[in-house]
Amino acid sequence: MSEMQDTFTPRQRAVLDKALGLLLEGGERALTTAGLARAANCSKESLYKWFGDRDGLLAAMISHQASKVRAQIDGGERLDLGRFRTHLVDFANDLLQVLGGDVSLALNRLAIGQASREGSRLGALLIERGRHGIDKRAGALLEAGRQRGLIAYHDRETAYHTLYGLIVRDLHVRMLLGEAGVRRPEHYAALAEEAVDQFFVLFGVRKNETTGRDSV
Repeated sequence: MSEMQDTFTPRQRAVLDKALGLLLEGGERALTTAGLARAANCSKESLYKWFGDRDGLLAAMISHQASKVRAQIDGGERLDLGRFRTHLVDFANDLLQVLGGDVSLALNRLAIGQASREGSRLGALLIERGRHGIDKRAGALLEAGRQRGLIAYHDRETAYHTLYGLIVRDLHVRMLLGEAGVRRPEHYAALAEEAVDQFFVLFGVRKNETTGRDSV
């Protein structure tokens, strides 16, 4: 099968949502081609055509989840400080919403449980199709901000991992462990704002500061 795309048709997204629901309700054993075909009201042939084998389906499910984390760059528009900050806050809020969601926690718990099992691919797929895709989009957003003189850093990866750490903190581990009261979606927006404010303290460019930014 060719490399999985991160964009899907509305019909494919609906099928992937059904697949995620089956996984959430019944665990890995519930995620069969026949069961998904019944639940999504489509043929097994269509599933193989769209997603390929079981690993292909899992990869598509993870890519679908990861695509819910926005890291938007305005095409052709001037990226000013206010718009850049809004994009970072949206990214932070989306990241918390996805990581703290039932589906993401189920996938991660399943991958952790399989980590010592020979031949298990779920952990690698979560990294390849989930984390790496999010990292790539967010890194491009940070680079756009650097080129426009809105932030300054010497190493983009370090800057990004700092941002990620400020957003996620230890919340994901505590969620995975089922700690009571940690999953509070109504607080994610405030946590996102706080994380971005802290990021600008570390990497923001002050007025009249020489940044060495690239011309755009």
